[in-house]
Parts: sequence; C-alpha cells; structure tokens
Amino acid sequence: MGCRQVDPGKGKTTLRQAAEAKGVFETSPSEAPATDISAGGTAIDLVIQSLEDSKCEDLVSIDLTGKSAIADFMVVVSGRSNRHVMAIADHLLRHIKEHGLGSAKVEGLQHGDWVLIDTGDIIVHIFRPEIRSFYNIEKMWTVGDGGDATIH
Repeated sequence: MGCRQVDPGKGKTTLRQAAEAKGVFETSPSEAPATDISAGGTAIDLVIQSLEDSKCEDLVSIDLTGKSAIADFMVVVSGRSNRHVMAIADHLLRHIKEHGLGSAKVEGLQHGDWVLIDTGDIIVHIFRPEIRSFYNIEKMWTVGDGGDATIH
C-alpha cells in the first residue's frame, strides 16, 4: 500500500504564503528562508514528497500548530523492514540537507526499528509496522482533536 497525498494545511496559510506576503522571497539565495525549498514547496511538502519517493507506507501527518511548542507538524510512516526504515530515513536526511533545511537531529538510525528525525518544525517517526502498532503515536497526538491527522 503506497502513500496517498492529502492537503495537510486545508484552509490554513502555509509558510510559503506567509513568506510571500512579507516579501521574503526577494532575498538572495543565501538569505532565502527554509520555506523556499523548491518550485513552490514548503518544508512539510518536501518531507512528504521525500517519504513518498522512498515508498513509505501508511503516511500520517499531524498538524501540531497551537497544540505543542515542540513542532508544527508530526509525520508518522512505516517501512517494510529494518533496512527499508533506514533507507527512508537516509533519503529524507539527504533531501533535508540538499534543500537547505539545516541538519536534523536523528535517533535510532543504527537499529532501524524506529527512527526519529527532528528538523525543528517537523518531527518524523519512521517505524517498522509492529513497532508502530505497539507505540501507536498518532493516537496519542490526535485523541479528542476531531481529525487533525491527515492520512496521505
């Protein structure tokens, strides 16, 4: 089962829209904000695209804006095996670096059961399916929210 793309910011202003409104994109490339990632994308768009390119499974993004100071988004995906989990994480880390989002903090890459990547604004959890079902992180962050999680 592949990932399905759904608009995570339905009805909300994206980082790019806010930056364009402030005229941020009139800066030189070295001064460009992290939201100017590629042809019209935002940081969350880059993360989701990278995960989909890596053939992740069961991608869920959770909008944490206004709920937590730890991040704006949490993304939870599954890989089919330890090797696939590590490959998804490696691919995402390369894309984050290539697109100027800085260096992310990474935990769990050595084992490949559960890899956590923290970019600052986006936290990504990459699990093996049985580990994901055991911890059930998306339920913890969406209890009582009435649907802020977006299944991709």
